[in-house]
Amino acid sequence: MLHFFDVLFARRNEFIQSFIQHTQISLISLFVAAAIAIPLAILLSRYKKIAEGMLQVTGIFQTIPSLALLGILIPMVGIGTLPAVIALIIYGIFPILQSTYTGLSKIDPSLQEASIAFGMTKKERLLKFEIALALPYILSGVRTASVMIIGTATLAALIGAGGLGSFILLGIDRNNMSLILIGAISSAILAVIFSFAIHLLEKARLKNVLIASASILLSLGGSFIYTNHSSAQTKQITIAGKLGAEPDILINMYKLLIEAHSDIQVTLKENFGNTSFLYNALRSGDIDLYPEFTGTITGTLLKKNTNTSNDPQIVYEYAREAILKQDNFVYLKPTSFQDTYAVAVKRAFAKEHNLTKISDLLSIQNQLKGGFSLEFTDREDGWKGLQKLYGLNFPVSTMQPNLRYQAIKNGSVNVVDGYSTDSALKTYDLVTLIDDQKLFPPYQAAPLIRKETLNRFPELESILNKLAGKITEEEMIQMNYQVDVLQKDPAAVAYQFLKTNNLL
Repeated sequence: MLHFFDVLFARRNEFIQSFIQHTQISLISLFVAAAIAIPLAILLSRYKKIAEGMLQVTGIFQTIPSLALLGILIPMVGIGTLPAVIALIIYGIFPILQSTYTGLSKIDPSLQEASIAFGMTKKERLLKFEIALALPYILSGVRTASVMIIGTATLAALIGAGGLGSFILLGIDRNNMSLILIGAISSAILAVIFSFAIHLLEKARLKNVLIASASILLSLGGSFIYTNHSSAQTKQITIAGKLGAEPDILINMYKLLIEAHSDIQVTLKENFGNTSFLYNALRSGDIDLYPEFTGTITGTLLKKNTNTSNDPQIVYEYAREAILKQDNFVYLKPTSFQDTYAVAVKRAFAKEHNLTKISDLLSIQNQLKGGFSLEFTDREDGWKGLQKLYGLNFPVSTMQPNLRYQAIKNGSVNVVDGYSTDSALKTYDLVTLIDDQKLFPPYQAAPLIRKETLNRFPELESILNKLAGKITEEEMIQMNYQVDVLQKDPAAVAYQFLKTNNLL
């Protein structure tokens, strides 16, 4: 418990920002869902023949898995807050629509007849007593939707929209239960607060509900003005990183170097997601740069890759020229270390079966079960390449990167993919097998930056190139170990390296 509060205190600024983001996303989604569902329910109450069909249609949306819905939205609207809000709105419509329609349908018909007898128009009946009588049902639906939206909003972190889910993702990646609990407990508390506040309004008058709603909208607008104003800088860029300790350390090095050697202010988006998310964010201008690997550019990002060399310098030069031509991105000079893909097994397992290289697995593949990351299984220089080049064909389970190490530890799998600088290799006493068929290309890290950003701030090139040729594999493993195992702050680890190497 003490560790929980220590972590929370150390990350208090990050927590406050995530809490505000989560609240903003949830409130926007809830208000828009209500703005769509309530008028639609009123309309359906007048046309009951189509009401059941419409309720069925909106109910079907509830059955779509949230990750699948986000996957559908990303190609259409990109990544970040917008697809997250759209998905949450879709999930919020059904409970509000159903409850509002039910409330309006349960109004005593004699009251309707009496209002007609008094000469009231449909609009007057709606505004003067129908909505008021149905209000408890309406708010009950809003209450249900709010809890659902807040819980689902944790997935927003997967697509770079921030929120409390970023703590959960980071906790899973770092195997840090305190981070997971911070995200989960805070999200649950926020849901309880929303639910209780809406419950208090269920017995209030319509006028008071409208006043409360207007007050919340004003507060929401004020929070956006505050956050936008507080982050507005004359010279500012946004740097993002993939999930993991290594990207976290690198982007903190970039930030420290830039702010130490220029007047540019840097906003970091840590644990932003996988390669495709960052690449698309860079293309859309949501971020200005992120650390990418030479092998990832040639193997994943380039639509056409004609490079056949495995020489690190040749691969880097090819990646630099090709990505500039394809996307107008500038690929700055790389660091020294190679963080290439690796196939790893337990040291005892390797000794038992005399395994030293990947091709040795062929003779015992009937005993193998792999645990690979989703990205590795879908890459030509990953599992697909192992199948084609090495002829391997054994059962494989895909899982979140950090979980594959937990899986090999408890014996659920006995071979995993990894990176040559992973601290987990040291932590779990794993050995990497030699890539004797040279499947894996060189993976050197370097900043991938938008040409427009470099045109605005040309000094960035010389600043970031201070890391060129620096950071050995052993240094990177040690820094990753400090963050992953010793739970040190990536910014502190990055600062210590830069200070030790006289870069600050």
